[in-house]
Amino acid sequence: MSAPVTDTTASAPRRFTASAEDSGRRLDLYLASRIPQLSRTRIQELIDQGQVRIDERLPRLSHRMAAGEVVEIAVRSRPPLRAEAEDIPLELIHEDDDFVVVNKPAGMVVHAGAGTTRGTLVNALLHRLSELSGSGDPLRPGIVHRLDRGTSGAIVVARNDFTHQALSNQFRARTVHKVYIALLHGKLARESGSIALPIARDPRRRTRMTARERTGRAAQTDWQVLLQMGNYTLVAAEPRTGRTHQIRAHFMAAGHPLVGDTLYGAPERARAARVL
Repeated sequence: MSAPVTDTTASAPRRFTASAEDSGRRLDLYLASRIPQLSRTRIQELIDQGQVRIDERLPRLSHRMAAGEVVEIAVRSRPPLRAEAEDIPLELIHEDDDFVVVNKPAGMVVHAGAGTTRGTLVNALLHRLSELSGSGDPLRPGIVHRLDRGTSGAIVVARNDFTHQALSNQFRARTVHKVYIALLHGKLARESGSIALPIARDPRRRTRMTARERTGRAAQTDWQVLLQMGNYTLVAAEPRTGRTHQIRAHFMAAGHPLVGDTLYGAPERARAARVL
């Protein structure tokens, strides 16, 4: 029996030899089956960091195993996470003594997490502002709510503990209304509507959610068409619940994935469209 592997301390490199049955499997999936204590995300990080070798060569993440290949993996502990000030450009929509509203660009992570410590919104805020709320998680000073890495938009950030608590209560009570603008593939049959499908973790792709299983937590997204552009539709979407990836999963289930959202069914490329 193999000794357990933890992700908190460094361990001696481990070696595995692929069998004929392993032929064609992706490298990360192969290693995940051999070291179940490590998540696929962590294994992918180790591959990116050069901690995995196949027959003494550094492989690509997309590498497919071949029978007889020898894989060596060195598990190194992650450095402790902490929020650090970084000089990153930041657009403030509003600023006063109690809170700021930040225009988060697409591609920016809100706060440090597994595999991400640099370039976060929190790091930019720590450099830009002299004071942020200290309540809650020390990795998330001032953060009351979040947006996905790929989503741009306004984020409210508390500058003191009293405001943080007040804003958190409002978001929890859903007295704050959030509206998202999204470009969808296809033409919607109506000018407005509502999608009320439960959302759960996708059993086939664990990195995304799904609204096609008819199981999970109740979720509702209201939408209104803003503009029709060829085979694309611009909508205003208002989530009435706060499920992970709710808008993305709901429109995928409706057959209209968000343009560019390949994780949720959008094609790799989108054709240009004329505004009618």
